[in-house]
Amino acid sequence: MEGDGSDAPVTIKNIERELICPACKELFTHPLILPCQHSICHKCVKELLLTLDDSCNDMGSDNSNPSSPRLWVPSPSMDKIDRINRPGWKRNSLTPRTTTFPCPGCEHDVDLGERGINGLFRNFTLETIVERYRQAARAATAIMCDLCKPPPQESTKSCMDCSASYCNECFKIYHPWGTIKAQHEYVGPTTNFRPKILMCPEHETERINMYCELCRRPVCHLCKLGGNHSNHRVTTMSSAYKTLKEKLSKDIDYLIGKESQVKSQISELNLLMKETECNGERAKEDAITHFEKLFDILEERKSSVLKAIDASKKLRLDKFQTQMEEYQGLLENNGLVGYAQEVLKETDQSCFVQTAKQLHLRIQKATESLKSFRPAAQTSFEDYVVNTSKQTELLGELSFFSSGIDVPEINEEESKVYNNALISWHHPEKDKADSYVLEYRKINRDEEMLSWNEIEVCGTNKVISELESNCNYAFRVRAYKGSICSPCSRELILHTPPAPVFNFLFDEKCGYNNEHLLLNLKRDRVESRAGFNLLLAAERIQVGCYTSLDYIIGDVGITKGKHFWAFRVEPYSYLVKAGVASSDKLQEWLRSPRDAVSPRYEQDSGHDSGSEDACFDSSQRFTLVTIGMKKFFIPKSPTSSNEPENRVLPMPTSIGIFLDYDKGKVGFYDMDHMKCLYERQVDCSHTMYPAFALMGSGGIQLEESITAKYLEYQEDL
Repeated sequence: MEGDGSDAPVTIKNIERELICPACKELFTHPLILPCQHSICHKCVKELLLTLDDSCNDMGSDNSNPSSPRLWVPSPSMDKIDRINRPGWKRNSLTPRTTTFPCPGCEHDVDLGERGINGLFRNFTLETIVERYRQAARAATAIMCDLCKPPPQESTKSCMDCSASYCNECFKIYHPWGTIKAQHEYVGPTTNFRPKILMCPEHETERINMYCELCRRPVCHLCKLGGNHSNHRVTTMSSAYKTLKEKLSKDIDYLIGKESQVKSQISELNLLMKETECNGERAKEDAITHFEKLFDILEERKSSVLKAIDASKKLRLDKFQTQMEEYQGLLENNGLVGYAQEVLKETDQSCFVQTAKQLHLRIQKATESLKSFRPAAQTSFEDYVVNTSKQTELLGELSFFSSGIDVPEINEEESKVYNNALISWHHPEKDKADSYVLEYRKINRDEEMLSWNEIEVCGTNKVISELESNCNYAFRVRAYKGSICSPCSRELILHTPPAPVFNFLFDEKCGYNNEHLLLNLKRDRVESRAGFNLLLAAERIQVGCYTSLDYIIGDVGITKGKHFWAFRVEPYSYLVKAGVASSDKLQEWLRSPRDAVSPRYEQDSGHDSGSEDACFDSSQRFTLVTIGMKKFFIPKSPTSSNEPENRVLPMPTSIGIFLDYDKGKVGFYDMDHMKCLYERQVDCSHTMYPAFALMGSGGIQLEESITAKYLEYQEDL
């Protein structure tokens, strides 16, 4: 148990940063040890889980009610807290991320498992050190007695069995001699009470007595006999204690013995920092000089171009002014016309000829000007448009000398966007790069470029979250070797889905035909088996059409908002239908064929490959498109061409479906280019479900959400 802490101010005065929670940035409060061995406050784990749970609810991926088809209903926050905390709570298959979150310390995803928070150990050692630090920090602040009548007295002891602090008088009253309480363990005043025995969180009545070397955590004998650690290598607690304490003591002694060396290295680092600061300022000055030279060249070219434009403008205006003066003279020739009319009245031939010759020349010149009007100059300055495209591209690539670091290239085939963006790249000289910086920014519709966001990455791929829906994003990456960086790669433009991603799995209960359909364990892939059962029913096809589509639907319904999901159809598939359908329409489709006539050719049933097109109605309660034989068939409609060549498209690698429940609209997208292939109205007065149907051989794979890889523990004890 803890000591009196008399030397605490000396030993813990410089360790405050080790006692700060990476999530709340405050001193730890009831710290828990995560699977990655980092510690985090109990309340911070709750908040992180609830935040992720809320985000899952917003996308319609939270728990569904027991009925089938199931409908997503958001749960109150207190219910979530109780669910996360209560013993034996198990995750639903629809909410795999409820107990998974990125560790604030190392940013790797950690999974708390089925028991959630209850499966974590409380870090009592860290909690004790924090308490010592608090006491050293407040020094004069006294801990008051918990049992005194107001006003309470200053406590002198704390009972570890009672988890309370007492003054001398109250301690004598509540721990009288000759009673069991007199045997309680007491220490100096403290607010940190810890159990005497560490119990197993998996088996709450069992004492911790072993240490799992693979998972690096204490376990009990039941964990080893039949629990999660049955095949793991374990050692006794005393052996683990001795080994770890020896290693830690040895490392501490080494650090203390190297104190003079550390001080020398600190001095060297200070010198290096000053040298770096001087070199950095010098590099900035050099860069400013280079840019000022570019500015001077641009200013010179700007002045030259503007002078040329002004000179051309002046010349043209002068020509227009001269021409305008000539035509102004025509207006003044009204007097000339009157004078000519008077000359025509002259009857003496010799006098008329003497005057009319010069007058005729003046009249003829004015007439020719009116017959052939042509502006003296052009108004367009098309020849004076400055072409800066090449220079802009060169300036955009302006960077430092790469010093041999090649430019990384973004892999467009592996990079994609769904619920998050996954950007992958390769580097010809991968071993020469220490790290990479991935930059991304949103491109507005008016082509306005926002500032770049930067993320430092150690590997060659990165998952980027919290991107806005229905937006274009530009991505680029550069490599770093020490303090030298390469030029940026070419930009990759990706378009995010038109709505948040809707998470669901295939429902194995509602309408699922296990004779024809094969569903995998994860329930994200289904295959149609056109095999022996279909041959057995062949004689029925001779007398009637009993062969129908085999339907399978999503296990979560939609009652509001905008949602998007994607899937892949296997290239060998003969006939697949995909889209949305209302709950009441599904009940019609999934009723037993023994109790009703086969709905294969019912006009509004959707079983016939063209039935959903025959009745184009805005009140239709479903919309399905046909996919098969590596083709995507656009349904017929009054507003589109019904020619086959205009309705049959190559099948996209991945197909997306966008449902706007509030506006009653559904769209089908080519995921590779995020392009809408087909859109129409649909009746959303009931709960809507993702719906699929298969006939013959075929397969459907739901698009997997993009998430960071789980942390792998490779270090042994």
